[in-house]
Amino acid sequence: MTKIAILDDYLGLATELADWDGLDVTVFRDHVGDEDRLIARLQPFDVICPMRERATISRRLIESLPNLKLIATCGMRNAAIDIDAARERGVPVTGTYGAPPTAELAMALMLACARRIPEEARAMRRGAWQTVLGRSLKGATLGLLGLGKLGAEVAGFGQAFGMNVIAWSQNLTQERADAVGVRLTDKATLLRDADFLSVHVVLSERTRGLIGADDLKAMKKTAYLINTARGPIVDENALLQALIAGEIAGAGLDVYGVEPLPADHPIRTLDNVVLTPHSGYASEETFRDFYSQTAECVRAWLRGEDLRRID
Repeated sequence: MTKIAILDDYLGLATELADWDGLDVTVFRDHVGDEDRLIARLQPFDVICPMRERATISRRLIESLPNLKLIATCGMRNAAIDIDAARERGVPVTGTYGAPPTAELAMALMLACARRIPEEARAMRRGAWQTVLGRSLKGATLGLLGLGKLGAEVAGFGQAFGMNVIAWSQNLTQERADAVGVRLTDKATLLRDADFLSVHVVLSERTRGLIGADDLKAMKKTAYLINTARGPIVDENALLQALIAGEIAGAGLDVYGVEPLPADHPIRTLDNVVLTPHSGYASEETFRDFYSQTAECVRAWLRGEDLRRID
């Protein structure tokens, strides 16, 4: 029987939210970052089902799994899979559709930072009352680093809150900015004027480290950085130092250079940071779509049907 591995199901929801009846499924809830250990774990399996980019499906891993015949990932984009290596091995890579609620989390982080919700929640549990003063989003400037699908969604949320929305990215055009109804700026203006800088570009060699130490120094001391895109887009060490030094007021972070975030990472100790565990795309509705469609993809492949492929 075809053996199927579901990877990195932290919450143990894969078999609860989807019908895998009749399939030989093994669910791994823990994350294995060591490649040798992951290769050893996956030796018996014909199909591997990664959850987004939690596991790195490298060329070496693909070439080291003698039984591998299919990769079925959650989402239609997964930069952690070596697609070329899979193609050369004749292993199809298929994915699922869905509309992850990442933009909602970006706004939640923004609100948490602005109204200083974590600080007040902690104070309330200590028996205190009104210990800090937050600020309003209305009238503030929302700077968007990237104006793709998610950036545009956040722009709409910001406008609904009465924010002034500006945007910049390396490829952003006036036509796109006009279509979304935001003001196109240059990078220097974006950094200088943003009260909240929200990151929405795709990680690539060109965007890695796009926000560095000098960029953080160029921001207002009262500004917040929100990152729900990918950790390495922002220089993590530079951000840590800027937060410690008070060069910016704080940050709302959902993504990190190493995930899961190490338990002893110093950013966990800072009071001016709101942290979430890469859960921008994670909701019951999204995971139900992800896992049910993954099961459907596997069944379609077993029936010999054509698959929607990630190229």
